Amino acid sequence: MRCRTGWIAVLCAATVLAATAAPAAAASSPEAALAARYAPVMRLVGAPAECGSGEPFVPTDVHLLFDNREVALRGPWGGNDLVKVAPSARDLGHGLFRYHLDFPGDALDPGCDYLDWSRRLNAHAQPTVYAHVATDPSYPGQLALQYWMFYVYNDWNNLHEGDWEMIQLNFSAPTAEAALASGDHPYEVGYSQHTGGEKADWGDSKLQIVGATHSVVYPAAGSHANFFGSALYLGSSGEQGVGCDDTRNADLQLTPHVDTIPSDTTEAQARFPWIAFEGFWGERQPAFFNGPTGPNMKTQWTHPITWSHDWRSRAYAVPAGGVLGTDTTDFFCGLMRSGSRLLWIAISHPGGTALTLLVVLVALIWLLKRASWTPTAPIHVGRRRTWGQVLSASARMYLSHPRLFIGIGLLLIPVSIVITALQALVFGVSSIAGVEVEGESAGLLVFVLLAIGTALTLLGLGMVQAATARAMVEIDNGRPVGPVAAYRLALGSLRPLLGAVVLAVLIVSVLLIPPFLWPVAIWLAVRWALIVPIVELEDLRALPALGRSRRLARGGWFKIGSLTIVAAAIALIAGPLVGTLLIVLTDLPLTTLNLVAGIVYAITLPFVALTTTYVYFDARVRERLAPVGAGDLPAELEL
Repeated sequence: MRCRTGWIAVLCAATVLAATAAPAAAASSPEAALAARYAPVMRLVGAPAECGSGEPFVPTDVHLLFDNREVALRGPWGGNDLVKVAPSARDLGHGLFRYHLDFPGDALDPGCDYLDWSRRLNAHAQPTVYAHVATDPSYPGQLALQYWMFYVYNDWNNLHEGDWEMIQLNFSAPTAEAALASGDHPYEVGYSQHTGGEKADWGDSKLQIVGATHSVVYPAAGSHANFFGSALYLGSSGEQGVGCDDTRNADLQLTPHVDTIPSDTTEAQARFPWIAFEGFWGERQPAFFNGPTGPNMKTQWTHPITWSHDWRSRAYAVPAGGVLGTDTTDFFCGLMRSGSRLLWIAISHPGGTALTLLVVLVALIWLLKRASWTPTAPIHVGRRRTWGQVLSASARMYLSHPRLFIGIGLLLIPVSIVITALQALVFGVSSIAGVEVEGESAGLLVFVLLAIGTALTLLGLGMVQAATARAMVEIDNGRPVGPVAAYRLALGSLRPLLGAVVLAVLIVSVLLIPPFLWPVAIWLAVRWALIVPIVELEDLRALPALGRSRRLARGGWFKIGSLTIVAAAIALIAGPLVGTLLIVLTDLPLTTLNLVAGIVYAITLPFVALTTTYVYFDARVRERLAPVGAGDLPAELEL
């Protein structure tokens, strides 16, 4: 049964109770009665937009796989190892250790094939979960009620055919009859998440309950890992899953049919022969791209209470926002997705991947050898420098005056606080001065907020660059300067600086809207890359500064553009990269990691400003020497 969440939530709950009451009444055993009483309610994320409208992957009745000519059984020997097309449940009941089921599609290049197949399979069938009541010989007097869900494909970082997930409820009772007779609820609930699990006490605030007994489960999109709420969750280990699980926008609610597998092994194999299968429920692939084994091969099938002792108390949800954004977590999620994709490309096309990596490595070595990195000579600033020398001089200047440039970069933190406060003010209240922030007026307020935030961000970036340029001139002339003094010197150009930056960004942004104008936008962005030092050091207004930057960039477009991109990439990646390492190596809260990434970004931004300023002086010297044809290094300008 399916129903949407939202305004009909109450009706959904009533429907859930009606759907689960009938199986409970008709239950043929205490185990089935207990399973029906606590049957889960599932809230699933919608299907990917690129695969068209329709249901996402749903818990599938495994009997749809048997006697199905789209499914093959393959042996463990490799090569052309086809054993049978359309295997039956009894075929799997023979054990068949390390055999594989094979579904229609390519596990490493799925497209929408598996989702389409799942929809065809389930078009006229009810989503199904398999209940199993298990005891643990190490813990007499306790009982585990498990619900196992099968999905035909795992569309996550570790792509593979077939996916078994489960949830487990632990009771202080020796048998199902005793659990029903006592009327006591389970004392603990655990949801499987990759190779581990997360727990909640019955009655815990994070455990959502429908109709007093039906726990709500949020399977993540693609991975089907089970969570207690709707959020973006981050994992940094094998148990948690390395990557990000998304349960947001879970607007499909269903109450699956419950089939109860008897705890008696003989009876279970008689009614559900496939439960004895010792092979893999999916196509053979290397490493973690391989199909999974079934429930009977898992530790929790026979030692459920022992397994539950390893459950984690929480999963880490990615913060929705913060003072300095979510750079670390966004970077981590994207890195894991990209890394997984590159890995399966390498596995699918080993020869082409090796050749590509070799070409990239040779090109990189050639470029590094071609670049001249010495002498670094951070002063005098007004001289010609090669591509490599610009970066070397920027790094040496920064490291020679760390307090100065760290202090200059930290200006971005109060700017970010102001922007975040504005967002919280607008989205955290229902109205501002009597103006509603919902409905038709919301669009205007969001636009105003975006414009203010963008202007403040640009102003902060421009001031960092302007203060850095001023500081470099003071250092070059042997005068002491601190962060406050550098900003005081830069404040005189505040209005033309903001005007030039905003004008350049607006023009480039408009040109980026139609894709065919992207080359023009990139060309202009590089030509205007020097406007901040021009406004600051040549005392020009906005429009003259744009023209002046264009003239200085003439003949040095590639050098200016490549250096700006490399320096900006270092500043943008440094923070998230540090945060990602901390995710892997520590247990710090995600909000702390994002804060660390933001601070690292703030203090590395002056490196970009240093690079741009050195490039500016290089262009000025080149312009000065052009009329006389002199180009030998190190020609200098007096400042």
